[in-house]
Amino acid sequence: MKPALEYLPKESTESFVVRYFDYDYYPTPWHYHPEYEIVMVTQSTGKRFIGDHIGNFAPGDLAFIGPNIPHTYRNDEKYYRKDDRLRAQSIVIHFSESSLGNDMLSLPEAHLLRKLFNYSKQGLDIGGKTREKVSTKLFEIVELTGLRRWFCLMEILVLLAESKDVYPITQWPQIEYNEKESKRLWEVFDWIDSNFERNITLSQAAEIAQMNENAFSRFFSKRTRKTFSGFVQKLRLQKAAKLLIENDELSITQICYECGYNNISNFNRQFLNYYQMNPLKMKPMV
Repeated sequence: MKPALEYLPKESTESFVVRYFDYDYYPTPWHYHPEYEIVMVTQSTGKRFIGDHIGNFAPGDLAFIGPNIPHTYRNDEKYYRKDDRLRAQSIVIHFSESSLGNDMLSLPEAHLLRKLFNYSKQGLDIGGKTREKVSTKLFEIVELTGLRRWFCLMEILVLLAESKDVYPITQWPQIEYNEKESKRLWEVFDWIDSNFERNITLSQAAEIAQMNENAFSRFFSKRTRKTFSGFVQKLRLQKAAKLLIENDELSITQICYECGYNNISNFNRQFLNYYQMNPLKMKPMV
């Protein structure tokens, strides 16, 4: 799927965009934009795709995404069924460096902001106390206008710039947008996500990317810093952990096979290596 350029229009009185989205499910496709983005999920669950990253999201998930990093948030299947009780809500801010004022980033006092913006080329997860503080500010900013809204954005950016609770999301800095490579990665990621419970192979993935196996293996490892098999294994284990926590009806053996493993001993061993605990211990106590 080709990433689409997204544009959130500003009012004539605005230098940046703040939106509180409320949907049946998040409709935004795989996309990119030249603005920085702060996004907090306030309601719903699913998978987020940010650059080379695939992971789960839930209410409270907070990320700072640098310019031109392709990304999308895809809700769990239940959100696509007609159910008025389920909502997909989020607070999103789009801003550019010019939103902060001419030459502001050249000030010596702005050195931490410059560092933050450079770091955001990998996309950033926000956790700990910083997430709590920024979340509060995000709920405030949607109610503010004018200069008060601008000051609130600056307070959020200072919190992020000074935080120790900020972690890279992608495996490599997204220095610039490469449409051809992003398209290839997205098509492979999309195919893996739809078929990881099956016996998928490197040759099948290479065919999806329209590359020979050796070239694709080098391409994939260079872009994700993981082997193809290692990447698939990580996704399977994450899915297994989610099922163990959320589904009381499935046995560990059922989860093993549903996540693409055909040997329970191998599944237990891989799960223990990755999570440092036996799958049985991750199941909630009844």
